Amino acid sequence: MRILVVGGGGREHALVWKLAQSPKVTELYCAPGNAGISREAACVSIGAEDIPALVDFAVEKKIGLVVVGPEAPLVAGLVDALEAVGIAAFGPSRQAAMLEGSKAWAKEFMARHGIPTAQYRVFTEIGPAVEYARSLGSCAIKADGLAAGKGVTVADTEAEAVSVLQDLLVDQKLGPAGRRVVIEERLAGEEVSVLAFTDGKTLVPLPAAQDHKRAYDGDRGPNTGGMGAFSPPPFFTRELEERVVEEILQPVIAGMAVEGRPYRGVLYAGLMLTGDGPKVLEFNCRFGDPETQVLLPRLESDLVEVMVATTEGRLSEVDITWKPGAAACVVLAAGGYPGPYRKSEDITGLEELPPGVLAFHAGTSWRDGRLVTSGGRVLGITATAPTLGEAVALAYRGVEKVSFPGCHYRCDIGARWVQARG
Repeated sequence: MRILVVGGGGREHALVWKLAQSPKVTELYCAPGNAGISREAACVSIGAEDIPALVDFAVEKKIGLVVVGPEAPLVAGLVDALEAVGIAAFGPSRQAAMLEGSKAWAKEFMARHGIPTAQYRVFTEIGPAVEYARSLGSCAIKADGLAAGKGVTVADTEAEAVSVLQDLLVDQKLGPAGRRVVIEERLAGEEVSVLAFTDGKTLVPLPAAQDHKRAYDGDRGPNTGGMGAFSPPPFFTRELEERVVEEILQPVIAGMAVEGRPYRGVLYAGLMLTGDGPKVLEFNCRFGDPETQVLLPRLESDLVEVMVATTEGRLSEVDITWKPGAAACVVLAAGGYPGPYRKSEDITGLEELPPGVLAFHAGTSWRDGRLVTSGGRVLGITATAPTLGEAVALAYRGVEKVSFPGCHYRCDIGARWVQARG
């Protein structure tokens, strides 16, 4: 089977790496890919949001399956366009991808179907928005549209809330994505990412993971696309998983079907485990990044088989198994990230990674035969081991081998649960 992966980040490198292990794959392409992906697949110079060009390429190459990594092409309808020309695609339709495409729509959907989430209101004008934020005290302010993981701010003070709302609603610093905002009560508890494969009927949860969104140690600084992750979280019990499936994931799949938006692909629920039980922070319509980097190395089953069964509505026929143990990923970011960041810095040390450590490329490219930085999140150094503590320690041993000017990373991935550097 010929497969095309759409995207060019760490998530897509992990997908390419896992798909390449399948004996069912005859040719593997990635658009646009990156330097690391180019070692495992043929990279194609087509942007992830260039839907007409992606469809034309898939038709020309007789692609048997397209795997869509990022959210933007899903929300723009890439899966619909591919299916219209008879090409199978792993991911939700444009209508189903509204779960991530509009936070306001997702909140209204949850209200309609009794899915637990935070108290909220939606605003387009700064005056009423500020009044509501003031009434909540500490609150979460979310841009309605896609913002590459940077559209959420937890405002601790009224002054901070006013500043964020000014940026979004008046100065429009996120453009159309921030012209409407969701303001919700701040939830307290442990955050967890729970993903599930679904063909619209059957739902199979993946092991849980915990992401680290803030830029700096101690969960300080601005939100990023993710600075690291680990799996499985010790606090996420089997009982919690069953509750999440029963109270959140299954109602989503049932609700989408009832509303004529059958959901197929992978569903990502970002949750807060509150004193009142799990509540939804957000839904994503694709694999998480960097959660994918700690989940796929533990997947024992053939990912191609899982994805094809998902697109064909027969996920119930596939036995999905996972390797025991744990995994941890530390993201190496470019100087300045998540703000304006440095590019074209030479990367060294990848050939010295210890056994059991993988480097998933995100913002990398080749220049005159040299591996250089080209994005904000540059590499995801990932390790698997029998225990979480060993996985975290091994990942940091890998981090110590890699360098580029301006490189920064968090030193506390998983530290609240293990001794990260011990």
